[in-house]
Amino acid sequence: MLKWALIFFVVSLVAGALGFSGVASGARRIAQILFGLFLAIAIVVVVIAFAIGQAVF
Repeated sequence: MLKWALIFFVVSLVAGALGFSGVASGARRIAQILFGLFLAIAIVVVVIAFAIGQAVF
């Protein structure tokens, strides 16, 4: 998921540099959503791991 967020971020940067503001804003929003999901899932996994008492990484 983080990989896709980074891909959409790069697409957003390239589209913004080329003047495609609609595509850039759409790709930026998708990248933000994917990164937020990744962050939420990562936090949940770490909290559950601490609750169980096992190392995740």
